[in-house]
Amino acid sequence: MPQYLFYYLLAINIITFVVFVWDKQRAIYNQRRVPEKVLWLMALVGGSVGAIAGMEIAKHKRKKISFVLVLYLILLLQAMGIYLMLKK
Repeated sequence: MPQYLFYYLLAINIITFVVFVWDKQRAIYNQRRVPEKVLWLMALVGGSVGAIAGMEIAKHKRKKISFVLVLYLILLLQAMGIYLMLKK
């Protein structure tokens, strides 16, 4: 894996994790929330591990099955993509 890709994935996962935890805090205090589409987009561009970690640690959106399934589908697709890239 190219070094720049490693650092990109590290950064996007940390940012995604922070946004998930921040959204949970906003939910607790009934403040304006981050739209689900934005959370999914952050996971889609490489932050799926951070999204799942944030979801589990902050106990955020775990009961919304459709949301959880989409996140795990994104993670699966990314894992397959990384596998195919490393296989070359």
